[in-house]
Amino acid sequence: MESIEFMVQGSALEPYHVVFTKEGNNLNAYCTCLAGENDLYCKHRFNILDGKTKAIVSNNLDQVPIIQSWLPGSDVEKALNLLGQAEKEYALAKKRVSEAKKNVARATRT
Repeated sequence: MESIEFMVQGSALEPYHVVFTKEGNNLNAYCTCLAGENDLYCKHRFNILDGKTKAIVSNNLDQVPIIQSWLPGSDVEKALNLLGQAEKEYALAKKRVSEAKKNVARATRT
C-alpha cells in the first residue's frame, strides 16, 4: 500500500491532516476537517485531486502529481465521473426550471 500525507490550511487555526492511500485500484483519502471526519464531501481532498496546491502548507507540493496519477482507473475516478455527469444534468435541469418560470411569468401577463 502506498501513502502520501499533506498538511492543508483550512478555516481552522491548525492545518488539517490529509492522507491519501492507494492499494490496487482502490484510492482512499482522509481529512481531519469536520466534513472529512463525517464522511462528507471535503474540498481539501478534492482540491488535491484536482491539482490545486494553494492551501497545502507541508513541504511536499511535488507529490500532488503523484496523487493525480493514482486517479485513472480507480474507484474514485468512477465516482467523480458520475458526479460530473450528475452536475451536468443538474445544470440542465436548473436551466429548464428557469425557462419554465419565465414561461409562467409571460403567461400571467396576458
